[in-house]
Amino acid sequence: MQRILFSALLSAALIACAPRAAPPPAQEPAPVSRDLPAPLPYEAMRAIDIEDAGKTIELPVGGTFVVQLVGVPTAGYLWKPVNPPAFLTAGPVTGGPTTKAQLEPGFAGGNHWEVFQFKATTAGTGELVFEQRRPWETNEPPASTFKVTIKVQ
Repeated sequence: MQRILFSALLSAALIACAPRAAPPPAQEPAPVSRDLPAPLPYEAMRAIDIEDAGKTIELPVGGTFVVQLVGVPTAGYLWKPVNPPAFLTAGPVTGGPTTKAQLEPGFAGGNHWEVFQFKATTAGTGELVFEQRRPWETNEPPASTFKVTIKVQ
């Protein structure tokens, strides 16, 4: 009995210490099928989404916009802006289901909208970068990255 227990513990220890394969490099998030729009509980001059990746978005000083990304918060993957330009002020963050099925009783998991509001407070040009990652995996590269250039005049 002791040999079986020892073997099981040794196997578990070896598995825990085994080298892990490197995670795949961060990549642009893939479009997700959805039949519900992103929730927008506030006014915004412009909505930015995955289709805008890599583009330059122009806004006037005082203009507001939202960034609408689809994430998997139920698995811990959350979008977060990384060092947003100083001429932008972050506002409320909201979220919601991406499909009608998620509104059915008993539905669990799935993708969700993550919506971030910003206001352009002064003129400037800079890159707005979002990374999708699990907050507790601080040494892991992001699962996805989203970037747009914001130009405020």
